[in-house]
Order: sequence, then C-alpha cells, then structure tokens
Amino acid sequence: MASPDKFALYEACVTDAQRLALFMRAVHGGRARVLREDFSGTAALARAWAGLSERHGAVAVDSDAGVLRRMPGAERVRAVAADVMRCGAGADVIAATNFPVCYWHTRRELLAYLRACRRRLRPRGVFVCDLYGGSDAFTEKTTRVRAPSGTSLGLRGLVYEWRTVRADAVTGRVLNTISFEWREGTRRRRIEGAFTYDWRLWSLPEMREAMLEAGFRAVEVYDRLAGAIDHTGVMHVRPLARGEGLDDPWVAYAAARR
Repeated sequence: MASPDKFALYEACVTDAQRLALFMRAVHGGRARVLREDFSGTAALARAWAGLSERHGAVAVDSDAGVLRRMPGAERVRAVAADVMRCGAGADVIAATNFPVCYWHTRRELLAYLRACRRRLRPRGVFVCDLYGGSDAFTEKTTRVRAPSGTSLGLRGLVYEWRTVRADAVTGRVLNTISFEWREGTRRRRIEGAFTYDWRLWSLPEMREAMLEAGFRAVEVYDRLAGAIDHTGVMHVRPLARGEGLDDPWVAYAAARR
C-alpha cells in the first residue's frame, strides 16, 4: 500500500470538514447556498459544504494550482486558482479557516482582505475566520496529538505534531510546522515539516475592530463548533455573550455579517 501524501494526512488529522460545514450553515442562519473557501488547499470544507444537499455549491480558491489539482472529484465544487484578493467569486458564506488570516502580517493587509471579502458577499452574507491564542501562544514548544481518524487511511498509530519553532510576542509573529508520524509494520514513518506557517497572530479584539472598520455591520465570536446537533442533522450554535471567558489555550471563530 502506498503511503498517503501530506494533504490526505492533513485532512485526516487537522480538520473536521463535515462538522465545519454544518457550523458555517448554522452561523449564516438563513438559506445559504454558496460557500467560498479561501486558502482552500484540497478544498475539504468546500467539498463537505457541497455535500450537504443538491442545492449547495462551493468555490475553492487557492493560489497554488498544483494543490487544487489534488482535490478529489466533487460535484458542485468549482476550483479557482487565484490570489484570494483577485478572486471575484461571490458567495453567501466566505470561510477562511485553519488560521490563514494570519498570513496578513499588517493591519493594512488585513483590512484590504476583509473589505474584499465584504464586497464579494451576497446580501446578509457572512465571513468566518478562526484564530488561536492563550497564555502559551508565544511559547516555543511541541504538541503531539494521536489521530484516531488515521484508520480511515489504513494507518496505525497516526500522530500529528504541531511545533512552534519561533515566536515573538512583541510583533505577534510565529513560525509553526506540522509533521506526521505513523507505523508501517515494524517501522515508523515520518514526514518532517510537512507544512510550515509564518503567521501574525491577531487577537480577537484586533480582528473585531478590523471587521467593523471594513464595513461589516456586526461581529460575533464562537468558541465551539456546535452547541448541539438535533435529530434532523441541524446544528445549533451560540455566540459568546459579553463577559464570557475563553479556554486556555483557545480557538475561536469570528463571524462578520454584511
């Protein structure tokens, strides 16, 4: 059996696309039909969204055409190889998840992107991105996580390793890597530094202020992908109320409404 590539490992270890698609639909709260996934990679979220029903379609946008060619075939998903700043595809929901807004290292760049997203949203549309933080966000460390989902790839003992290689709390800059490790027979296989990220970590107050300055009418923050999923498969979500705290460390989703 051939070893999986790093993109298949990423989807198995790092993201829960089906749950995220339900979350996006719940956050929108209306009859959203088209989702645009920015910085999509192999478009796991876009594929999951399009799979919600025959009425749902998606656009997957990534500047790397080679990565988009690795996207498994999916109905109602259009791949666009383009800089997200130059993509004119409109949508009910624009999603930038797994922290890609942190590629914007200056507030000027962040504002330009948020304004571009607002222009491409349909009336009552929503832009959603995620952020992370906490007391150790700027600590150089390594975290290893066992991935039970590795069995779907036929792998045993699959682990993904998140490493903060460099961090500077003064500038907000971090350099992170993801590595993968699993067993093949009696041997351990490893892909070292499969993905590398040079990010500026934005705080929630900074993101909220930038979203409002970009022209969005309201911003909500969610610290959970779901409060509950009912018997019909509909997800119910609740934004953080004023004064509610976050876990430490935390991952949160900022939703900006057009």
